[in-house]
Amino acid sequence: MGNKVTVRTLKKLKDNGEKFSMLTAYDFSTAKYLDGAGIDVVLIGDSLAMTALGYDSTNCVGVDEMTIFTKAVANGVQNAMVVTDMPFMSYTIDIPSALTNIGNMVKNGANAVKLEGCNDYIEKLIECTVNMGVPVMGHIGFTPQSQNVIGGHIIQGKTEETAQELLKQAKKLEKAGVFSIVLEMVPEDVAKMITQNISVPTISCGAGRYCDGFVMVCDDLFGKFDSFTPKFARRYGDMKTFITDCAKKYIEDIKNGTYPNENEVY
Repeated sequence: MGNKVTVRTLKKLKDNGEKFSMLTAYDFSTAKYLDGAGIDVVLIGDSLAMTALGYDSTNCVGVDEMTIFTKAVANGVQNAMVVTDMPFMSYTIDIPSALTNIGNMVKNGANAVKLEGCNDYIEKLIECTVNMGVPVMGHIGFTPQSQNVIGGHIIQGKTEETAQELLKQAKKLEKAGVFSIVLEMVPEDVAKMITQNISVPTISCGAGRYCDGFVMVCDDLFGKFDSFTPKFARRYGDMKTFITDCAKKYIEDIKNGTYPNENEVY
């Protein structure tokens, strides 16, 4: 866009019926390239627990690790909005410690934070965070940090009752002050209904075609992470093969003595 993307930018896009893009990033160079490509929002997702650190779930990553990745990504971004996932247990103990952790992410380059779930405590925390001067992105539907309670990766909002509950949650988050809401693993018609009934932008994470924005994990998009691929993740590349082939060619050149050559030595 040429200018810094803000909460006002995303609201204007929704009001004009224009879609926007969001991708995760975990390092300086990837963030720089995504920003240069024109991505609207860069998310330091807690998905890095698995894609970058090799943990079993998103619940394994902590504040210190997320801070390091936030700083690296923020250093690579000029125009995109930088949003950090607040990791498991970093914002659910009490509001004072939550605000301290949230403030730390902003000090290290985040323009906003993302909080999962909707209950009385989360609503109060959102209000306090916004009053502190930090924009909040909500996240409902399937919430990965609660997967042990949910019982696995299960689509949310499949019945009329649960669909109405999601709409109720979305409206509560909107009232609390979020600037956008991620809808994860929600039936397309439910996501459409929610999008049409709230004023803040919705972001589809496996929630169909009718949200205002769309998010993917960059390693899925690049074809780099191969442990599992969600149904909604479209691969645009094959970095796994590219990286493997480059490494094999490097090994071969060392074995046959063609690396380094006379132009690559001092």
